[in-house]
Amino acid sequence: MRIGVPREIKTLEGRVALVPAAVAQLVMEGHSVLVEQGAGLQSGYDDARYHAAGAELVADAAALYGGAELVVKVKEPQPEEVALLRDDHLLFSFLHLAAATGLMQQLCAVGLTAVAFETVEADSGWLPLLAPMSDIAGRVAVQVGAHLLHRPQGGKGILLGGLPAAERGRVVILGAGVAGGNAALLAAAMGAEVTVFDRQRDKLERMRALGNNVTALHPYPDALHEAVVEADLLIGAVLITGKRAPHLVSADTVREMGEGSAIIDIAVDQGGCIETTRPTTYADPTFIVDGVIHFGVTNMPGAVPRSASQALSAALIPYVSRLASGDWRADAELSRGINVDGGEIIHPALQELVI
Repeated sequence: MRIGVPREIKTLEGRVALVPAAVAQLVMEGHSVLVEQGAGLQSGYDDARYHAAGAELVADAAALYGGAELVVKVKEPQPEEVALLRDDHLLFSFLHLAAATGLMQQLCAVGLTAVAFETVEADSGWLPLLAPMSDIAGRVAVQVGAHLLHRPQGGKGILLGGLPAAERGRVVILGAGVAGGNAALLAAAMGAEVTVFDRQRDKLERMRALGNNVTALHPYPDALHEAVVEADLLIGAVLITGKRAPHLVSADTVREMGEGSAIIDIAVDQGGCIETTRPTTYADPTFIVDGVIHFGVTNMPGAVPRSASQALSAALIPYVSRLASGDWRADAELSRGINVDGGEIIHPALQELVI
């Protein structure tokens, strides 16, 4: 199969879907891999390394999409890329269509088949392609939040972990999955007072085990409201596979938070779990609502493209091999990941949006 890896064009997105070592594996398996020139530069992989791996370097996106059968990319197609898609393309990327119904309609109009990384799902419910990026997003959320609390950024002027004779910062995390768990891990290691909310007891147990400065609670509305209002840093990390994220924190609650507090909504790709959240980019990442700093970047792992590309490529390569084999629909995990099939919406979570 002819596999295409384009250069990402979303604002300040430096990741690449497949690193040279992954390309070399696919070439050894008998596939042709087209890589757009410059696709790996922001991740530290120059064109020479892709050429040495056996890739065919192409000059631009038009040549890449024109020659590829399977398109493997990181972020959802941007408008310029949608125009290059064909009905015989198999698209494999992050899509987050529940929060991007316009793009969903465009992909249907093209008539292609699209498998979304975030909905490839194991029998256990595990999301193997979302997990490595959730690892990164959870950690980046705490790093960014700690910086936003600095006074020059408009924050409260709090050192998140505190120090002798000074209070610890208070971090509240909604969701104890992969992203929320990684956020809790880093915030706890920094010395903050961490409160994590989740409905599943086993996840709460794992959060408690992170340290004596971590409290894990069921999200009763009153308890959640009280914690959020007192938070210095609020991190939203709620996920329902394929669906738009539910709003767990209202605009009224945000209004009660202290001036200079910060909100990082990792769930922004799926619409956000905090009512005041809206999507932003790394070019203009924050905005203020009622004195509270909001960070809504939709490609958080793109800030660390070297690490993110390595982790994502390692997760992707077995699935790309299966997709290129020709009988991939027999694979249950990939089959669950299909969002659009020949121009028709088939993922159950997305069908709810069009019924």
